[in-house]
Amino acid sequence: MTVAPERAVEMEIDTLPRTWLRPSEDRAERATAPIPRPVSRSTAQDLLVGVGSLASALALAWVVCYRLLPWGTVLGYVIVSFVLFLVVLALAFSSTAPGPVVADRVVAAAVTGGALLVGLAIVSAVVFTFVRAAPALPHPNLFTQDMSLTGPRDPLTSGGVLHAIVGTLIQIGIAILITVPLGIGTAVFMTEVGGKFAHVVRTVVDAMTALPSIVAGLFIYTVFIITFGLKPSGLAAALALSVMMLPIIARAADVVLRVFPSGLREAGLALGAPRWRTVWHVVLPTARPGLATALILGVARGVGETSPVLLTSGASTFLTVNPVGTPMNSLPLFVFTAVRSGQPILVQRGFAAAAILLTLVLTLFIVARLVARKKDSR
Repeated sequence: MTVAPERAVEMEIDTLPRTWLRPSEDRAERATAPIPRPVSRSTAQDLLVGVGSLASALALAWVVCYRLLPWGTVLGYVIVSFVLFLVVLALAFSSTAPGPVVADRVVAAAVTGGALLVGLAIVSAVVFTFVRAAPALPHPNLFTQDMSLTGPRDPLTSGGVLHAIVGTLIQIGIAILITVPLGIGTAVFMTEVGGKFAHVVRTVVDAMTALPSIVAGLFIYTVFIITFGLKPSGLAAALALSVMMLPIIARAADVVLRVFPSGLREAGLALGAPRWRTVWHVVLPTARPGLATALILGVARGVGETSPVLLTSGASTFLTVNPVGTPMNSLPLFVFTAVRSGQPILVQRGFAAAAILLTLVLTLFIVARLVARKKDSR
């Protein structure tokens, strides 16, 4: 079977590499080839599809929750709307975009929706606290007086939470003095020393991070108050808070030191410095921002605990700065007592104390960040 000369030439051209074709033929093939769309690039069409999908999901969720099924609550409506939004968004993008783009848009919408939900929960809790505390916050006596001469039904113009603020600062200050050296020392031991015993310590620290707060309070109450005769006081409450904060600080500091660049550590050892000097002058200063974050996590865990303080500090309505031998109140304990009282004015004082506690925690976070910030090199 013979092949025509023209057909033979075409077959030979088809077998040639692409680079051997003429420039005009190569440009023609590139012009007809589909252009891949970047997955991460958003267009105006994507925005319109997202807005339309959201509107459709809200309308469908209203029909489902308030007309077809007995889910006529705000929480049910939000959940159904979010699920329907993801479904409608996937269907809308699947008609105009390839599979990777559809998956990217749906996952991005899910992640964004989760972040907005968490942010909404936090903002709503803070706003609700400050709104309920608004009648009591403008009074200066709230910050300058205690409750020693004030009853639960007295007006907001008398009495305050000065004793609780001072008690919280003293207790958390003592707890920080106890837990920071122990927590960072434990993290240094687990990271720098190592060995079989370090694995046991890491396991114990991981287990203690899930320790219920009431167990920490019972431990301090049983060992120090009943066995050793320590009276309920600020020191006992600080010890209970230390038990809660220690595993958090040690675990977070351990993670920070484990991701520390090994080259800096090896450079210090190669220069002839002993291990303790390398850790003190190289590892810890470099990891200072991460260690400050570990401290922030520990303070956030301890400053709002009520159960350990309820068992160990006692209750007082007067101002005291002596953490040994006398009962000492704190903001979480005052909030717990005030809200449980059922008296409207005292409940408002409790929300005011909660607002002050939120502000105090935010202030501690800012101070810790400023301390952890590295000095500008000049």
